[in-house]
Amino acid sequence: MKRAQVLSVSGLYAGLTTLILLLALATVARAEDGPRRVVAAGGSAAEIVFALGQGDRLIARDSTSSFPAAVLDLPDVGYVRRLSPENLIALDPDLILAEHDAGPPETIEILTHAGVPLVTLPEALTPADVLAKIAVTAEALGVPEAGEKLAAQTQAELDLAAEAAASMPARPRVLFVLSLQGGRILAAGSNTSAGAMIALGGGVNAVDGFEGYKPLTDEAAIAAAPDVILAMDRGGDLALASEELLAHPALALTPAAQGGHVVRMDGLFLLGFGPRTGAAALELNAALRAALATEHG
Repeated sequence: MKRAQVLSVSGLYAGLTTLILLLALATVARAEDGPRRVVAAGGSAAEIVFALGQGDRLIARDSTSSFPAAVLDLPDVGYVRRLSPENLIALDPDLILAEHDAGPPETIEILTHAGVPLVTLPEALTPADVLAKIAVTAEALGVPEAGEKLAAQTQAELDLAAEAAASMPARPRVLFVLSLQGGRILAAGSNTSAGAMIALGGGVNAVDGFEGYKPLTDEAAIAAAPDVILAMDRGGDLALASEELLAHPALALTPAAQGGHVVRMDGLFLLGFGPRTGAAALELNAALRAALATEHG
């Protein structure tokens, strides 16, 4: 009888040990797999996920997510700053990757109280910030090695862009125009992604006496005397044609308009501060060099 009890106890112990081991392995597997139902709230968030080779984890994206093309096949949850908590919760995500400006705040609060896992990416205005966004995303997805590889590739392009900017024969004055609604110039001042990209491209922000994006008077636009006008290439109500910029009464009097120096770039590529930031800075640098060559040619 005692032998049978010993065997029974030892068998039970072995069974429990096996169960504990299996549970531990399952936990490790889940940790290694990372979240599988991810919503990207922000263009660069989605772009980084794809660049990490994890695009198959995304189940939805916001309306600013446009690269790579495959992201457009995902359901659109709306504009990154006007997200609906009900729509997001209904998707049953196990992670929401959000840009720093995702909102509104009440949506973020509701998601937090509902227990929805949410990781906010840091604001990015410098090359170091770009690398931080990649690291945070890779950590959230459980793929740190892929993050290190992508960071190294991104750093290499950023280094090339820095070299190109440093070797500029002159630093042209660049005015970034966000919109011309009602004929009013909405321009980028300091502490903006546009202002930061102008610097990375080798230019100087023509209007840095204020922070953020603010209306510019006609007199201020003329006084800024930009050599180049920079704008986003986009459609919709805020679309800006080069002809519209050149014909604006104040902008028409600037060296940029008189020389026909208007540079247009895809908005996410130019201002997203994601993995393609170095490539965007190099493209802008090439455009600024072309404008300088025409001006002095």
